Amino acid sequence: MSKLLNCLVNKDSSCVPVWFMRQAGRYLPEFKQIRSQNPNFLKLCFNSDLATQITLQPLKRFNLDAAIIFSDILVIPHALKQSIVFKEKVGPKCLNFDIDKFITTKEKDFISTLTPIYKTIQETKKKLNKDKSLIAFVGAPWTLLIYLYNLKEKSELKIKIKNKEEIKLILEKLDKFLKLHIIKQIEAGADVIQIFDSWAGLIQDEDLEKYCYIPNKSLVNFCKENNIPSICFPKGLNENYKKFIEKVRPDAISIDYKIDPLWARENFKGICIQGGMNPELLLKSENMVLEETEKYLEIFKNKPYIFNLGHGILPETNPEIVKKIVDKVKLIKR
Repeated sequence: MSKLLNCLVNKDSSCVPVWFMRQAGRYLPEFKQIRSQNPNFLKLCFNSDLATQITLQPLKRFNLDAAIIFSDILVIPHALKQSIVFKEKVGPKCLNFDIDKFITTKEKDFISTLTPIYKTIQETKKKLNKDKSLIAFVGAPWTLLIYLYNLKEKSELKIKIKNKEEIKLILEKLDKFLKLHIIKQIEAGADVIQIFDSWAGLIQDEDLEKYCYIPNKSLVNFCKENNIPSICFPKGLNENYKKFIEKVRPDAISIDYKIDPLWARENFKGICIQGGMNPELLLKSENMVLEETEKYLEIFKNKPYIFNLGHGILPETNPEIVKKIVDKVKLIKR
């Protein structure tokens, strides 16, 4: 069993697996070279040969314990007939959400659109060392809803959230197709599923049950039914992380950089903890970075812990500092 799976399944605290969100991509020179010749990000995600190559790039540089598939959470709305664009320095955007196309998309068309993603998983699995895990992922329903509506501010949210019947319909449709995407990724060879609820922090406390806890629990339970461990990343929940764990019960919880790791250690019981370190720290001096790395390793030394960051690696990050972090983690003896 790989280190990551041993930590997730057996809650083994004797070693610390390490991988990074956005480890495959924008900070690596070899990725930048591919990207310069492939300006359409979405097309790149659907190019199985290149996506496999990109997925494996960080594992050729660093002694990581897992690969995470090079893809994007917005391949789901794309497969549900929505027009998704990725603009440099702006990020992804859904152009004119078409709810009729969204609702009427057939399963076979959805799977057909996403088949290149499943091929990437299959090809990566063949080339990945047996002691490494392969992580696939989905966006949580709420976060995908935010992108469909192009909402990033709570003030905008209050206007849209009034149409509760439409939102209920969208979330139900997303749940169905996310599960279909999860099972296809498992069949293709994924070992772990990470669920990104990147915009969970926008939800009002009184709405967390129906828009965060219940949708995430539905996906986590589906993973359990299919014997695959899950990691949840409900970014921005702050003190509600504790209730999320109690309600959703994933195999691991990935904490963002605003969470006090000491508080997490004392309050999160019976679960693997992942991440926490601020990605911006990787832009500081080597000493600061390694001190912070040591801090997280020390705080979670008697807990099942997966070393990661509190969000994705920033584009400005020097790959050499990533290597030094990985090497530091690998020196830990428990």
